[in-house]
Amino acid sequence: MSGPTRGRRTALLLGLAWTANQVRWARHTRPEPLPPPPAGSHTLTTADGTRLHAQVGGRADATTTVVLIHGFLARTLEFDMQWNSLGDRARLIRYDHRNHGRSDHTGDPITVETLAGDLAAVITELAPSGKVVLVGHSMGGMTTLGLAAFHPDLFAERVAGVALLATGAGHFIEGHRWENLFRWASRRHLLAAHLLGIRLVAPVLEQLRPRRTHVMRRATRKVIFGSDDVDPATLTMTQALLEEPPLATLASLHGSLLRNDALEALAMLRTVPVAVITGGEDKLTRPEHSARMAADIGPTAELVTIPGAGHVLNQTRPVEVNAALHRLLDRVDVVGAGTARTSRLA
Repeated sequence: MSGPTRGRRTALLLGLAWTANQVRWARHTRPEPLPPPPAGSHTLTTADGTRLHAQVGGRADATTTVVLIHGFLARTLEFDMQWNSLGDRARLIRYDHRNHGRSDHTGDPITVETLAGDLAAVITELAPSGKVVLVGHSMGGMTTLGLAAFHPDLFAERVAGVALLATGAGHFIEGHRWENLFRWASRRHLLAAHLLGIRLVAPVLEQLRPRRTHVMRRATRKVIFGSDDVDPATLTMTQALLEEPPLATLASLHGSLLRNDALEALAMLRTVPVAVITGGEDKLTRPEHSARMAADIGPTAELVTIPGAGHVLNQTRPVEVNAALHRLLDRVDVVGAGTARTSRLA
């Protein structure tokens, strides 16, 4: 057997061994099925037939309903600490976005407009009357602004307050070191081709995808958390939460999020109390975006910056976040509540 032939055979055998090991590790670390739905769970069907999982709790006799809207690659679990804190003073709703958690997973491309339509369906079916306060984290904040942009009548008639956590209204790549490359790829439709490629190969990659790796843990720690967010248990939970959805979910959404532009929708928030809450070390939705949103909204917005906090501040800094949400509800309870404040928490 010649040298080149022996080398190709060796490379083939090594490739097959690596693939088999990846499949074994991927199966070993595949997420367990979700437990049975918790008490107060509902299933609602949107106009296009997608079934969404939702949970209703809190005070059944409250006149205000708080809707908790989770972020990208997460599910209702991310708002556990807010659910427990706010339950004594408001009716609560939280739900899984399509392609997330217990809701239907289609893998089809999703836009912020689609997510806003789902939120409108949740409000209409599960909170048909009374005041509604929207609390959106990351993609959930974009969904909230999408409701203002695409369903302005519903927003104007029902929404009495808004909290935007670690989110932005658009222009996320401004000032980023990859901004020029992203714009160049977008102009040449390479981003769309990239996302289509991910969608096509996602089923195969899913079989080779290891979870709970040290590399991913370090990446989660560096990108998602701030310098003061050092609780190992929260890091482990967040990594598991982000790795839970299939790769098709990533391909279905992240291009839409990067291109999202809801700056004009901020005008809809100028007549209601707003809390803009940001981590001082958020690397995904940087604090300058939150400051810009609060300035664009004007006097109804309270800007809360939490030093040392990263992107998942509702999980890592619940004391500060919950306090800001209670202040927001205090303002909602008082018609024509006072002016905005800018808070920097120690």
